Parts: sequence; C-alpha cells; structure tokens
Amino acid sequence: MINTDAIIIGAGFGGMYMLHSLRKLGISVRAIEAGGDVGGVWYWNRYPGARCDNESVTYSYSFSDKLQQEWSWPDRYAEQPEILKYARHVADRFDLRRVIHFNTRVTYAKFDENKNRWLIKTDGESEFSARFCIMATGCLSVPKIPDIKGLKNFKGELYHTADWPDEGVDFSGKTVGIIGTGSSGIQSIPIIAKQAKHLTVFQRTPNFSIPAWNVPITPEKDQKQKKEYPALRRKARDSMAGDYGEENVIRVLDLTENERQAEFEKRWLQGGFNYQYAFADALESHDANELVAEFVHKKIHQMVNDSDVAELLCPKDYPFGTKRLCVDTGYYETFNRDNVSLVDIKGTPIKQMTHNGLQTINAEYTFDVLVLATGFDAMTGALTNIDIRGKENISLKQKWDDGARSYLGLAIAGFPNMFTINGPGSPSVLVNMILACEQHVEWITNCIAHLNERGADHIEAKVDAENAWTLHVNEQANRTLYPQANSWYLGANVPGKPRVFMPYVGGFKVYSDKCDKIAENGYEGFFLETNDQ
Repeated sequence: MINTDAIIIGAGFGGMYMLHSLRKLGISVRAIEAGGDVGGVWYWNRYPGARCDNESVTYSYSFSDKLQQEWSWPDRYAEQPEILKYARHVADRFDLRRVIHFNTRVTYAKFDENKNRWLIKTDGESEFSARFCIMATGCLSVPKIPDIKGLKNFKGELYHTADWPDEGVDFSGKTVGIIGTGSSGIQSIPIIAKQAKHLTVFQRTPNFSIPAWNVPITPEKDQKQKKEYPALRRKARDSMAGDYGEENVIRVLDLTENERQAEFEKRWLQGGFNYQYAFADALESHDANELVAEFVHKKIHQMVNDSDVAELLCPKDYPFGTKRLCVDTGYYETFNRDNVSLVDIKGTPIKQMTHNGLQTINAEYTFDVLVLATGFDAMTGALTNIDIRGKENISLKQKWDDGARSYLGLAIAGFPNMFTINGPGSPSVLVNMILACEQHVEWITNCIAHLNERGADHIEAKVDAENAWTLHVNEQANRTLYPQANSWYLGANVPGKPRVFMPYVGGFKVYSDKCDKIAENGYEGFFLETNDQ
C-alpha cells in the first residue's frame, strides 16, 4: 500500500499541471496513468492528420513564462506529434515522471468514511491510500466502439482513431473503409485518401467544418507572439472561449445582405473557430443560424464537384455550431478524388459486418482495412468506467443513472475530497481545454491549501448546491440552440446514456468568476469538516 496526501488519476495536461501544483504546495502526491507516457488524449490519438483545432499558441500552458519563452511552435495548428513532444518536454522540465505510475489503470476507488481517505486499486498489484483523489481522466479518453452486428467477424485490419498503433499504419495499395465523419474522421480522411488504393467513407451525420488555413509560424511571428504572451493570456482569461479571437462582435441579423456576406467571407478566410465565435446571435437565433449555415453549404458546393455528394456533405438536421465544429485541411476537396466514395448510412443503414467488409441494407462493400472514427463516451465515460464509491458505498455510476450531476464540474455530492478536472457541469470541451485545466487546477490547489490552513479534514459538495448548479447548467444550455442537436454534449452518441447537457455554455470568464466568488465566500455550497468534529 502506497500512502500519499493526494492521488491524481491521469497524466494529460490537467494531471501534469495538478501534479506540479500540489508538489509546489508541499504535499506528497502520486499520479496514475494508463498510458506509457504523459500526454493524455495526445498519447493515444496518433491517427494520420491528428491536429489540435485550437491554435498552438493558445493550446499551451500559461503558468510558466520561462516555459512559454523557451518553446516554439512550428505551425499555426500543431500536429499530434508536436503536442506530444511538448507534453514530454513539460514532464522533463518539471521532473514529473518520477512520481507517475505509467501503464497502470485504476479500476476501483472508494472513500473510507472512518479514515477520511480514498483507497485506490489498479489493474496491477499496486494499491494507494490518499486523503484527496483528483480525477484528471480527460473528457475524450474512452473510445466509442459502434454497435455493429458482426464487427468481430471482420478479418481485415481494424483500427480506432482513439487507440492508434504507435508505429502507425501504412495504407498504401489497400482498400479502406472508414466509419465516422466527426473531427477525427475529417482530419484523417484526406491523409488516408492520399495513400489508399480506394477509400470508402461511411457517413451517418455530416459535420460542419471550417478550413484551418494552417501555415508555418515564422521566426518573426514566433518572437512577436512571445512578446505578446502577457496580453494574450489576459485576453483569453477574460473571454468566453478561453481564446484570443474576436467574440460576439457582430449580430448577423443586424447586417445588410452585403455586409453579412462580407463578414462571412472574412471569418471564413480567418479560419477555425473565428467563424463561429464572431457572431453573437449564431447560437441564439434560428434565423441567424440558418444564414451562417447557408454560407457554409454554399462553400461546400463550391469545393465539391459532384453536386449530389456536396449535398450529402451539407448538415441539415441540426443548427450550425451545436455539434463540435470541426477544423480541417482539404477535407471537402478530398471527395473530388477518383479513389474516394461517400456512402450515406443514414439513408442506407449498416446491416452487418462481413468477413471481408460491410453490408448495408442495399449493397455490400469489401475492403482490406476498416477505420473506426466513431468518437468517445465523452466527459463521463472515463469516470464511470472506474468503480468509484463514495459515502455509504454509493457508486458514481449509480448516482448518475439519470444523468451526470456535479457542483461546478469540480465536485460531486456524496464523494468527499474528490475533485474532477473538467468534469460535467464545467465549460470543459466548449473552451480552450488547457486553459480550462489550468483554471480547475489552480482552484483545487487553493482549496486544498485553504483546508490545510483551517485544519479541515475534508470537503464535500452539498446536495442543494449540486442540484442548483445542475439546473443552472441546463437552463443556460436551453437558452441556446445547443440542445437541438443529438450531440455527444448530450451523450446522444452512446446508446442508453442519459440525455443531459453536460458542458456549461455560459463561457470561461463567467464560469471562472463564479468559481472565484464561491471560494471567496468560504467555499459556499460545500461542507468543510475540521479534524475535531
């Protein structure tokens, strides 16, 4: 049994910063990581074309100016290998690895009410006892395997984008099928198409995607950004998305037709999330949203030669931006290639897998390789995959039978001294994830410091506070168009998962201010129990 003050589960960007922060606080801490190294989602997601959809200068730590100044990003949008290299550099620079247990998966975590400590068991022989248990398990870390009849019957090569081989995959001269056109599909399809003899894309729901217009960062640009870091970081922390781009500067319905088209074109040429965040009414008004979407539909038709294929690629069943917006490089143009086919599996559903491929209700397709780009059991999957038990032996999975509930996405009633980094009920996946991690880590670190100063034994979210916050999260979502899409924000991609809108749509700045106010008010909404009680 390894005894420590705190256990961190996960060594992605949230877990690494949490480890660094608690060590600076002067308490003993260990981390447990299922992967063979740090990096979290960027350790596992090695599929071709994997790239961050936040700009690299944004998607990086801000807590150390020396780190900011010594690291240079090669491109506007960093590729997976570069992000993993950065994560490894951080681990080396701050000497984190010596207290991380790699290749170890947590299977069980139980709060002992008599000792006020967490017992953690793993798939190996290691057991841990800790006062605090901090879940840095990641929002996108449990691959979603599609429920297709006969999937195990397929005799060819089978890969999931979220669990890619370290050595990569060579598609040269092979026929390939790919299921899924979310972010991982949209990023990998252009790369696979350039290698494969033929690629068949099986699409159930098309996604909106905006060009990245990715370019190398010149030495001059790099130096300019480094000088601007203090102002850029302040702007990000004062923003809705935790980013540096313009936000809510225009209302679509206030513009004339000519002004509207000019703004749409301007934002399109800027690329990435700028096209969504600039328009204040895009996620509030159906009329505004339809105009924003219509412009993207026209762009798709301009890029794709076959009008029927272009029409299939145009999302029609949900408002623009209510599913995670994708950022691509050459995605739509890929469907102009002679070796690429698009199959609409919403109109012609998959019937079953065969030994050599896939059968829909009206056709059979054969291929050497099948790629599953089918996403994740997002936000809660990594938590419910562990048998987590709080007071009175209640399991987290049981507590969340009717949907995820938390206080601030940071704490859960009935689970004392347990914190969740970017848990359901926080802005998490709707904002810049590294900044979201930093905000949570800093709040948790300050909270633990406060408990130690006060001599408090443990902290627990109150049920009333949890209920009120969960209601607030859903009220905020219902003021927007977000709930009108069957997205993974609602858990709609996982059969049987309760439909509850999980991320907080109020924005990073609003959320961060609420968290700070709660701390200033003596951790309002929490029970703090001292050692002598």
